[in-house]
Amino acid sequence: MRTLSVDLRERILAAYGQGSATQVEVAERFRVSVGMVKKLVQQRRHTGDIRPRHHRSGRKPKILPSHQARLQELLAGKPDLTLAELRTAAGLKCTLPAIHYVLRKLDLTYKKRRSAPVSRTGRTSPANGGRGGGNSPASTRRGSSSSMNRGPKPT
Repeated sequence: MRTLSVDLRERILAAYGQGSATQVEVAERFRVSVGMVKKLVQQRRHTGDIRPRHHRSGRKPKILPSHQARLQELLAGKPDLTLAELRTAAGLKCTLPAIHYVLRKLDLTYKKRRSAPVSRTGRTSPANGGRGGGNSPASTRRGSSSSMNRGPKPT
C-alpha cells in the first residue's frame, strides 16, 4: 500500500470538513478506505499534523544508545564475555540474539561459547575410505541378497 500524498490528505480533510459528506462518502469519492479517513481526522485532531508518520512505526528498540556504549565498554575491558554474560553485566532485559545483532551492527566481536576443555575424542573413520561397492569379499555381508544371487564363492 502506498503512502498518500500530503496534497491528497488535505483534499480528503477539506471535503470531510465541509460537513456535506460522511466519512464513507469521502472515502468512496477519493478511493481510499474509511479507516484512512478516520485516521486522518484523528491524526489532525491529536497532533495538528497530517503528514505521514512512518518514522514512528515498528517496534521500539530495547537496546538504546546508552546500552550500546556500555556494551562497548564491557567488551573493551573483557573481550571474552559471552552474550549471556554481556546481558547480565549490562543489566539488559532482552534476548541474546538482540545483543548479537547490536554487536554486529557496531562491528564488535564477542566470545561465541563458554570455556570448556577441548574434546578428546579421536577420529572415527579412516582418512581415505575408498570408493565402496568393490569386489572384495569384505565389502559384502554374508547372507545378503546380492551375494546369494551370484552363485558359489570361488576358493
